Amino acid sequence: MSAGPESAAQEESFISHLVELRDRLLHSLIAVAVVMGCLCLYPGPGAIYDILAAPLTAALPEGTKMVAIGVITPFMVPLKVTAMVAFVVSLPFILYQVWAFIAPGLYAHEKRLGVPLIVSSTLLFVLGMSFCYFFVFGQVFSFIAGFAPKSITPAPDIEAYLSFVITMFLAFGLAFEVPVALVVMVKMGVVSVEKLKEWRSYFIVGAFVVAAVVTPPDVVSQLALAIPMCILYELGIVASYLVSRPVKKAAAASDTQDTAAPAADLDAEMDKAEKEFSNLSGK
Repeated sequence: MSAGPESAAQEESFISHLVELRDRLLHSLIAVAVVMGCLCLYPGPGAIYDILAAPLTAALPEGTKMVAIGVITPFMVPLKVTAMVAFVVSLPFILYQVWAFIAPGLYAHEKRLGVPLIVSSTLLFVLGMSFCYFFVFGQVFSFIAGFAPKSITPAPDIEAYLSFVITMFLAFGLAFEVPVALVVMVKMGVVSVEKLKEWRSYFIVGAFVVAAVVTPPDVVSQLALAIPMCILYELGIVASYLVSRPVKKAAAASDTQDTAAPAADLDAEMDKAEKEFSNLSGK
């Protein structure tokens, strides 16, 4: 008989969680839609795509422009770029919605760790995209334009360029998340700081392999991805050491308290026994 109300309460709790998840998703979609609408009004999808294509157009020969092969490509590609920018701009609000949904089910120490991780991961992802746009694109496109034969006129397709940009942004954005991943693994006890130091040489080899697979087949972009990953790995080791050090101190303090408590009880019992013995001797 008691199973009925309990199952009904569990079902009601599950439905309330689904309703809250739906509301959080709707709020996120509305935020992206509002930002996208504002960006469509000013500066407009065409201007946003021109900003995104500036590193490539600067490397093209004078008078050369990009081409659009598809019929609706000149309309759809700028809209896709605007949606991508709207998502990046709305990312702090979206992460807040995610945090507001999962925070009630976390412990206090997990909540203290969650906010810094979310903020740092967002900043590092945006930093990776900015590094790719302001430094890597200019170097890569200049290298490709200088390597191309003089007998051809390059005319890149805008849709192919968008696909290339998204791939590069994701590669550099995720690569810049290395410190966050190391800190999370150390805090969860998956790996220790000493192990990370031992794996340094393997990570360097893996970074160059990943850079060779993800980036275009040129040395500039591969080095531009692999070298920052190695530097960020070292920064991740330092951050993991700083984060794990208070935990070790707290554990040592708790161990000291645990060993000090039995010793104090033993001293009290010895004092009590001495007093009783002295009383008996006096009698």
